[in-house]
Amino acid sequence: MKKSIAMSLAAAAVLSAAGARAAGAAPKKTPELVAKGKASYATNCAACHGDEGLGDGAAAAALDPKPRNLVTGAYRNGTTPDKVFATLEQGIAGTTMTAFGHLPAEERWALTYYVLDLRGAKAAKAKK
Repeated sequence: MKKSIAMSLAAAAVLSAAGARAAGAAPKKTPELVAKGKASYATNCAACHGDEGLGDGAAAAALDPKPRNLVTGAYRNGTTPDKVFATLEQGIAGTTMTAFGHLPAEERWALTYYVLDLRGAKAAKAKK
């Protein structure tokens, strides 16, 4: 009995560690991954954040608090890829930003890169 419990605990630890590595390791940013993020953004985010990430989506007027302007607004949890990914995974308590932890990790990374590209494109235009 003790041996069976120990084996079960060991197996659970291995599976847990493997899952953490799979979800936590950021894939390399590629044009294909960003394109996947753009498609997912259109489906999952544009209704609130707007097509260009300005916080002016069709549903925005009905939401309180209003959706974040992803291009120029401050990000509550930070703008590093791991922070944006965590926000997508967990949402933001007390706001209308829901969790998207149900999406596969690769899709959340794709969204992360696309959202950060929206922000970066605006910053690049402002410098010109």
